[in-house]
Amino acid sequence: MAEAPADPARLDAARLDAARRAVDLVRSGMVLGLGTGATASAAVREIGRRLADGRLSDITGVPTSNATRELARETGVPLTDLAAHPRVDLAIDGADEVDPAGNLIKGLGGALLNEKLVAVNARRLVIVVDETKLVRQLGERVPLPIEVVPFGWTTHLDFLRGLGATPKLRTAGGEDTPFVTDGGHYIIDARFPGGIPDPHMLAEVLARRPGIVETGLFLGMALEVLVGRGT
Repeated sequence: MAEAPADPARLDAARLDAARRAVDLVRSGMVLGLGTGATASAAVREIGRRLADGRLSDITGVPTSNATRELARETGVPLTDLAAHPRVDLAIDGADEVDPAGNLIKGLGGALLNEKLVAVNARRLVIVVDETKLVRQLGERVPLPIEVVPFGWTTHLDFLRGLGATPKLRTAGGEDTPFVTDGGHYIIDARFPGGIPDPHMLAEVLARRPGIVETGLFLGMALEVLVGRGT
């Protein structure tokens, strides 16, 4: 039996709830990792509101995408980067799937490389999601984003098929126009029918493949997952 479609208003309320609870963890003077996506964007807006009304001060943020950078500027959140602050105090980001162990799939927004760089350099990582992102097994609802260099990208397709995936190049603006990440790479979305039985083994196999820059498997990183309430 198919799942009932989620109510958009309820999802918006859940995202806002998760974002506000994450921003409650922010203290003045912190360097923050600013994630990408709907729920992470809600957190950026909430940080901007609290800076504007004086509840927070002396905050700087490391954005994980050009889109987040622009949103931070619009909402008055001062920006920095990892060159100036190699360690961030707290990173707030979303996820596309979360399994019971807190493992994640991220990258449907196209910022997985920068998101992972910020996450591994954060003293504390908080993931904000709504209940639709909770799964029994990674890959059961969304494809796994795999970021690759443009040169020779087609050589990865048969390789991924050999791993049991159905791979497809992500496009933008038309089927013949590849989506290009902020870092100038392509993304192959690899769908694993039935999910990914062993994400740790898959991550190791993909990491050894020349031309693969990064994957959307965030394993053993999310010790804190805030699930927003829509009511």
